[in-house]
Amino acid sequence: MMSKSYTNLLDLLTGEFPTMQLERKRFPRVMTVPGNISELETEPSQSVSSDNPSTVSQDRMIIVVNQLPITAKQGLDGRGWIFSWDEDSLLLQLKDGLPDDMEVIYVGSLRADVDTSEQDNVSQILFDSFKCVPTFVPPGLFDRFYNGFCKKQLWPLFHYMLPFSAGHGGRFDRSLWEDRKS
Repeated sequence: MMSKSYTNLLDLLTGEFPTMQLERKRFPRVMTVPGNISELETEPSQSVSSDNPSTVSQDRMIIVVNQLPITAKQGLDGRGWIFSWDEDSLLLQLKDGLPDDMEVIYVGSLRADVDTSEQDNVSQILFDSFKCVPTFVPPGLFDRFYNGFCKKQLWPLFHYMLPFSAGHGGRFDRSLWEDRKS
């Protein structure tokens, strides 16, 4: 018996692509007010949580990335920030493959060292203007995560380069994992 992933690869090889339908699956129970769980079936048809197709709903794609597709420069006077899309970013071009009416939100680190006192303001500007949610990671921690855990553990794992011997690949470093979790 062949696994589903194997048959999917065979379909890709032969060019026979099964028709895929995007189907919105809804949870049978929702919590709209903390502590108050309601059934979708008992909601009025005009409710936001209703399955009624006439209600307004918008598809949303949340893309979690290492670095946001944003360039950030501090203002000429050293106060404030100037943000723009990084037009060369592949992550920004990813949006081109999605429907125009789909809301796309990016979550990731900003390639700038933003003072703690400015982080709330910068976050609000980035979300309002670019639909980006920045994570402010201290530079030392970011370096340990990116050059440590990401490049030494995740990249080889996702590229089928498992360490079969002590001389090939790095050993698991728990401190890098702890940096990644924070």
